[in-house]
Amino acid sequence: MIAINNLTFEIGARALYDEANWHIKPGDKTGLIGANGTGKTTLLKLLVGEYSPTSGTISKAKELKIGYLNQDLLSYQSEKSILHVAMEAFERQNQLHVEIENLLKKLETDYSDDLLHKLSDKQHEFESLDGYNIEFKTHEILAGLGFSEKDQSRPLAEFSGGWRMRVMLAKILLQAPDILLLDEPTNHLDLPSIKWLETYLQAFDGAIVIVSHDRWFLDRVVNRIVEARKGKLTSYAGNYSFYLEEKELRGEIQRNEFKNQQQKIKQEERLIERFRAKASKAKFAQSRMKMLEKMDRVDDVDNDNPSVNFTFKFTRPSGRHVVRLENVSKSYPAINILEHADAVIEKGDKIALIGANGKGKSTLLRIIAGTESCQGECIKGHNVTETFFAQHQLESLHLEHEVLQELQSFAPKHTETELRSILGSFLFTGDDVFKKIKVLSGGEKSRVALAKALTADANFLILDEPTNHLDIQSVNILIQALNQFNGTFIVVSHDRYLLDNVANKIWYIEDHKIKEYPGTYREHEEWQSKRVIPAVKQAAAAPEKTKKDPAPKSGTEAEKAKQLKKLNNELQLIEERIASLDKKTKAIEAELAEEDLYHDKEKLNAVNNRYQEVKTQSRKEQTDWEKLAEEIMTLEQK
Repeated sequence: MIAINNLTFEIGARALYDEANWHIKPGDKTGLIGANGTGKTTLLKLLVGEYSPTSGTISKAKELKIGYLNQDLLSYQSEKSILHVAMEAFERQNQLHVEIENLLKKLETDYSDDLLHKLSDKQHEFESLDGYNIEFKTHEILAGLGFSEKDQSRPLAEFSGGWRMRVMLAKILLQAPDILLLDEPTNHLDLPSIKWLETYLQAFDGAIVIVSHDRWFLDRVVNRIVEARKGKLTSYAGNYSFYLEEKELRGEIQRNEFKNQQQKIKQEERLIERFRAKASKAKFAQSRMKMLEKMDRVDDVDNDNPSVNFTFKFTRPSGRHVVRLENVSKSYPAINILEHADAVIEKGDKIALIGANGKGKSTLLRIIAGTESCQGECIKGHNVTETFFAQHQLESLHLEHEVLQELQSFAPKHTETELRSILGSFLFTGDDVFKKIKVLSGGEKSRVALAKALTADANFLILDEPTNHLDIQSVNILIQALNQFNGTFIVVSHDRYLLDNVANKIWYIEDHKIKEYPGTYREHEEWQSKRVIPAVKQAAAAPEKTKKDPAPKSGTEAEKAKQLKKLNNELQLIEERIASLDKKTKAIEAELAEEDLYHDKEKLNAVNNRYQEVKTQSRKEQTDWEKLAEEIMTLEQK
C-alpha cells in the first residue's frame, strides 16, 4: 500500500528521520506514537506529499485514495451549511446531480431521444454511485459526531474551531478513502463522539494511521503501533498495551546485551593495555584495538518514563467538606445547565466530571471556582485553598519570562532546587528551564501552566482539560503527580486513561442535576452500559410476581406474562451468542498480535476476513439485544 524505504528528512542541520523504514499494509490500523518533536505530524505530511524526503523513497500503490485530517483544517471557513460542506465529499455525485437537474430542465421543452439517453446514462451512473443515499449517509455521520438535525442546517462559519474540525472529519470519512491519516482526531471531541469514532474506525475496511496521545482510544482502534524515536520507526504488532509490554521485553534484552558487551569491551581494553607496551605483542594489541573500533555498539536503554520526584506541599489541610452546592441553578439564553442542583465535595475526593460537550462541565467548574455567577449557594469549606487550571490560563503566562523565572515569580517560597525538580518532572531539564515562554510550543506552555498549578499552596485543585496538547509521556507524569496529591481535586478531561487512573468518584450532569457514581471511570462505564438491565430484570420477574398474586389474572395480563417470558428467553440466547463471539474475537486478536502472521499475506487476509465477519456478527447481535431489551421494557411498562 505504502512503502517507506531508507527515509531521511532533515530540517536545517537536524535529521528528524535517518534511514527510517516502514511498510503500511492493507487493513493495518496503526497508532503512530512518539514524544512531542519526534516528527509524527511531519511524517504524515511526507506521506501525503506536502513535504519531500531529503533522501530515500515513499512508494504508494496506484490510485491510492488518502484521507488526511490535520489541525490546519481548523482554519477552513464557509458560509454554507455544515451538511453542504460535508456533502462536498461526494464530488462526482454532486456533479452528476447538477447535470441531471439541467437535463430535466431542458426536457421541459426538448423531448429528443438524444437528451433522454443522456439523462438515462447520468441517472444510471448516479444510482450506481449510491447518489440517492449520500444525504442520508452525511446526516448519519454528522449525527454520530454530535451534530443535531438543527445544527446541520447552520453555516460552518457559526461554529468554533473544534466543531469545524468535526465537519472536516465527517467529510473525510464520507470520501471512503483507502487509507485514513488522522492527526490527533480526538483533540476536539467529547467522550460520546470519541466512542462513536472508535466504533466507526473499528469497522473501517481500509488502513488507518492515527497520531494520538489518547492511549485508551489507541487500545480500542489499532492493531499495530509504530514508534518514532531517534530518527527511526519501530513497529510493534499489537495495540498500545501490547506495545508497552513488548517494549519492556525488548528493553530487557537490549539491557542485557549492553551489559554483556560492556563487560567484553572492558576485558578487551585490559588485554590491550596489558600487551601494548610489549614489542612482541604490539601487533596483537593493535589488532584487538581495530576489532574494538569496528564493533557494532549496543546502546543502553533510555528511560522513556520519567517519574515525578517531588511531593506536594500545602500549609493547611482542608476541613471535611471542601465545597457544598445547594439549590444551584444556572442557565444561558439558549440552554439550561442546572436546576436546583445539590452536591458535596468532601476532603480526599478525586472527582472526574464527565459528559458530552454543551452539558455544562466547564460552567460547573467555574461555579465551583467562584468565577461564574449562579442562583443558589456554592459554599467553600474550612481552610480550603484552591487553584484553578483552565486552557485560557496559558494566555496569562508572561511571554518574556524564562520557564524557571515564571515559577519563581508564582511560588517564591519554593527553592530553586525544588522548582527545577518540579520542572524536570515536566520534561524541562538542563538549560530548558532558561527558555523564554514565548518560544515554547503549545504543549510546552501547557506543561509550564500545569507545573505552576501544582506548585500552588492549594489543598483543592480544579482542572479543566489539563491533558490538551500533552503527549502520552506528559499525561503519565500528570497521573503520577495527581496520585501523589494528598488533597482534593475535580478534573474535566476526555482522556479516559487519565480519568480511570486518578478518579475515585464520577460526576455527570443529567436532567439538570449533578449525579454521582462512587467508583472508577472503568466501573462507571460498565455500570452505564448495563443501566438498562435492571428494567429488563424487573420485566423478567413479572410472570413470577403474577403467579404469587392471589388475584386472578385477566386474559391480557396472562398474555403479557407469556410474551415477556418468550422475549426474555430470546434475550438470554442472544447474550450467550454475544459471549461466544467475544471469545472468538479475543482468539483472533491473539492471532493478529503474532509477528509471523504479517509475513504470510494470504494467511493475514484470511485472519482479517474472519475478524471482520465476527465483528460484524457481534455488532448485529448487540443491535438485536438492544431492540429486544427496549421491547421488553416497553411491554413491562404497559
